[in-house]
Amino acid sequence: MDKNPGRRGFLLGGAVLGAGALITACTSNEPAAQASAPAAAPAAAATGGNDAPGDKVVIGFSAPAADHGWIAAIAKNAADAAAKYSDVEFKAVEPTNDINQQISAVESLIQAKVNALVILPNDGEQLNQVARQAMDAGIPVINLDRVFPDKLSYRTWIGGDNYGMGVAAGHYIGKTLKDKGVADPVILEIQGIATLPLTQDRSKGFADALKMYGFKVTAQQDAKFTVESGTQVASNLLQAHKKIDAIWNHDDDQGIGVMAAIKEAGREEFFMVGGAGSANAMRDIQADNTVLKATVTYPPTMAASAVKLARLIAQGKGMSDLLEQEVPQSITLASATVTKDNVDKYLPLGFES
Repeated sequence: MDKNPGRRGFLLGGAVLGAGALITACTSNEPAAQASAPAAAPAAAATGGNDAPGDKVVIGFSAPAADHGWIAAIAKNAADAAAKYSDVEFKAVEPTNDINQQISAVESLIQAKVNALVILPNDGEQLNQVARQAMDAGIPVINLDRVFPDKLSYRTWIGGDNYGMGVAAGHYIGKTLKDKGVADPVILEIQGIATLPLTQDRSKGFADALKMYGFKVTAQQDAKFTVESGTQVASNLLQAHKKIDAIWNHDDDQGIGVMAAIKEAGREEFFMVGGAGSANAMRDIQADNTVLKATVTYPPTMAASAVKLARLIAQGKGMSDLLEQEVPQSITLASATVTKDNVDKYLPLGFES
């Protein structure tokens, strides 16, 4: 998951095809209406128009080192999306967690005069100036997830909904406890890195949703987005609370450590909700033999969408389902709640922790 702060025409292709297929599946239970709807063919033609080969463009890509399942999935989604287009040359620089090295790498892409840049910065504020340099040089920047503070530093931003993740987790936990008739529940929250704005947004969304059910967080602690810290923090919380009703763990990568601590303690009186949507978390949900009963998504497929947006912008195209001629300035992805009832639909989009 993200460690640092920060439609149809394009969303149905590449690594996000699965998401589009879900939408189709959800609406395909009206065969009679579909059979008599001749509008389907023009819609397909519109999508094909955007995906058909156009002017050759070079898309530069820079992201942190793939030392985390979610980040690794980001890089893979971007490369896979670019590979689907014969008119795209994908120029990825060496991933790094060093701020200065990432700045130098982006500068090399600017000097190479790429047609568009997709950047997931290690830190939006610290890379803001080099992104502005690209924009000033006439290279549109697609800012991926960790936002640059200066809107003049990017053409389009696309990312996840951190507040929405918290809301989704809060609603699932709140409704489940209400349905069970639990009063004054013990609800624990295992954050990523507490000082990051993204973590604070998630916690606020969680608290706001729980409040709708008359509940609140009993205790929270951050686990630094690592497996090791996940184990340690979960162990401490389990020892401090002899009875627990529910846990929200912000990140499925650190969740491996959280689950290990829970198994070691032999505790199973509570249920847990994860965060981000890893494949291993979804497999646990599917098997339904652990305390993990749901996860709320923060899809790394956003990287595939970012590459598609970069291609459209570089080729002077808009999004075929919109009347406007330009790609939007900002796109926030929704956070879905994955449970055993719908996990089969989301599992193909999960990333490996």
